[in-house]
Amino acid sequence: MVLNYIWIAFFVIAFVVALLKLIVTGDTEVFKTIIDATFSSSKMAVMDISLPLVGVMTLWLGLMNIGEKAGAINFLSRIVGPFFNKLFPEIPKDHPANGQIMMNFSANMLGLDNAATPLGLKAMNGMQELNPNKDTASNAQIMFLVLNTSGLTIIPVTILAQRAILGAADPSDVFIPILIATYFSTITGLIAVSIWQKINLFNRIVMTWLLCISAAIGSIIWYFSTLEQEQIATISKVSANVILLTIIVSFILGALRKKANVYDTFIEGAKSGFETAIKVIPYLVAMLVGVAVFRASGAMDYLVNGIAYFFSVLNMNTDFVGALPTALMKPLSGSGAKAMMIEAMQTHGPDSFVGRLSCVFQGAADTTFYIVALYFGSVGIKKTRYAVTAGLIADLAGVIAAIYISYLFFH
Repeated sequence: MVLNYIWIAFFVIAFVVALLKLIVTGDTEVFKTIIDATFSSSKMAVMDISLPLVGVMTLWLGLMNIGEKAGAINFLSRIVGPFFNKLFPEIPKDHPANGQIMMNFSANMLGLDNAATPLGLKAMNGMQELNPNKDTASNAQIMFLVLNTSGLTIIPVTILAQRAILGAADPSDVFIPILIATYFSTITGLIAVSIWQKINLFNRIVMTWLLCISAAIGSIIWYFSTLEQEQIATISKVSANVILLTIIVSFILGALRKKANVYDTFIEGAKSGFETAIKVIPYLVAMLVGVAVFRASGAMDYLVNGIAYFFSVLNMNTDFVGALPTALMKPLSGSGAKAMMIEAMQTHGPDSFVGRLSCVFQGAADTTFYIVALYFGSVGIKKTRYAVTAGLIADLAGVIAAIYISYLFFH
């Protein structure tokens, strides 16, 4: 229901803004710009996202099927079972979905987007098998989706690389602020969903896992803070790819050990890749067109200017406002937010406060509406319940944390 109202709001607000532009400023091109945006965004949804996703989905669903035959998913399920049983009480202890969720989270944290998406879709499908109301998001699916939208990534390689390309003196100086901001986003999302679902986070098992995860992230932050930017980029790329290839080879060897026909097993799992990728096209087109219309009308610019005016009236520092387009675009469109980040660094400089803050915004959370459309669309869920609200709460926490931390580090 929330997604429905937001989608309608994109078009209504865009139309009103465009009409006012035409009447007040005589901008005769604004409606053409909006219509052009609908065509280009719908094309992007199919040609740039869905079709490339077919190949990636086919590959990884095939590999995941091998992993299941090898017993790797059940092995992971047993390891994380005690923790996930508290966060995902609807999922049975030894259900493969536990291992699939763990695989997805691991890929996300390593920045392996190409692997994380099909793994996440596989996990969503596993949870859908347990869902008694097929058109309504279950508690487990909402918890999974919100933790995904919070965007916890340990190594933001893409952002660091972009800063290096644009000539930042120290491209890695945003590394620790990004990790802290995305950590706050993830914890906030976890707490928000736990309150809705009445999950006790003070349980001994949950607290132990959370403290261990926090300690691990803290250790990684400390280690990478001692390295030069070139070392960070090299180590992160090598380690991520080594881990990924190790997983693939382990799946294959494990399946051989179980005397499974690896090739046939891969083909069997890969067949569903095409079907899944095609199924999400209508959801992606709907969401991306709505976002494009809202942006093309100029409504985003008015929103940013309104926020700047509000804080200036309160006599508060407004240096952060120049980076806000990245923060506001991030829940709507990953590519749009990246464009805003690059634009901020080009306009203000990669080492400026606005340039650095835009990078922290980019890494603080993920694209909530895109993930909702992709993951829920892949299993035909229409009633998202409070998933969008909880995801946006996590996004807001990431934005607030990013602003505070950036002032602390860079201002």
